[in-house]
Amino acid sequence: MSNKHCSLKVNNTLGLDIGTRFLIVAKNKETILEAWKFSKFLKLPFLILGEASNVLFLEDFDGIIVLNRIKGIKVYEDTRTWKLHIGAGENWHELVQNMLTKGIFGLENLAWIPGTVGSVPIQNIGAYGVELKDVCNYVDVMHLNNGKIKRIYSNECNFSYRDSIFKNKYWTNFVIISVGFSLEKKWKPVLTYNDLKYLNPVTAWDIFNEIFLIRNRKIPDPKIIGNVGSFFKNPIVTQKKATLLLKYFPDMPFYPCINNQIKLAAAWLIDQCNLKGYYVGGSTIYNKQALILINTGQATPQDILSLAREIRVRVGKKFDIWLEPEVRFIKAQGECNAIEMIS
Repeated sequence: MSNKHCSLKVNNTLGLDIGTRFLIVAKNKETILEAWKFSKFLKLPFLILGEASNVLFLEDFDGIIVLNRIKGIKVYEDTRTWKLHIGAGENWHELVQNMLTKGIFGLENLAWIPGTVGSVPIQNIGAYGVELKDVCNYVDVMHLNNGKIKRIYSNECNFSYRDSIFKNKYWTNFVIISVGFSLEKKWKPVLTYNDLKYLNPVTAWDIFNEIFLIRNRKIPDPKIIGNVGSFFKNPIVTQKKATLLLKYFPDMPFYPCINNQIKLAAAWLIDQCNLKGYYVGGSTIYNKQALILINTGQATPQDILSLAREIRVRVGKKFDIWLEPEVRFIKAQGECNAIEMIS
């Protein structure tokens, strides 16, 4: 079931050469509970992962890591909607493709995002005009102390930009075991993203295929080039701040969002700092997309950390905007404050 001092190199998409004391693959909730009890008995830190596609390990993990591989796809329907109940260990992109094949549409804008179903509510993943909150019905979690299952409905998840209640420390004693989705049978394409607006007429498969082309141009395959996708969040600023910046940078892209706030493009901000081609050890910024920090093959966690810190400082000094990581930072004893680590 597990091995001491296991390498995590193939279990983190950055491909960093780090390890953990114990690595357990859990195909059911009982195995997760056993691993939790084992960690308590040994007084070791405990961490649940999917595919570690949004994780930066800063050092070897001094405890037990469980890879959640609980599978299962159940599809129900009523007159208006498709209802999906999906195991947390299912691969997210494969689920999207599977549903399209079955004629169930609504997830296509979120195609080609790496990771497992259990990780998507934590981050409230989003892409090309759609966020997880738009299609999520509920999240089933298991309390690790007693094995009881609790259903958290979407309106209770406090979903916001790349955030949810599941990032709160209270939820460290819970694990996501399944996620429910609700998709309207009367499908409406979401074409708000500029690169999709030209698709007319359009099918869900057209969107799926176009997003593949877009992502292929901008994001390297982590199986070939180690990365975690977008490293930083797109910053959200006040309208006043955006107006001031536009006086000095009139070509700055911006996107209105709720509460009269403005979302800016982190990639554009980084590009303006002339950081393309900047290396720290074995890490650098991907030459096709400034939001992607890559492992060129021999990067250490400190290389990635130093590069992220340099980016944040350069953007902060130029624009007075301090970027925040999307990525979870993990130290030997567990998750730490990512902003503090690069400040």
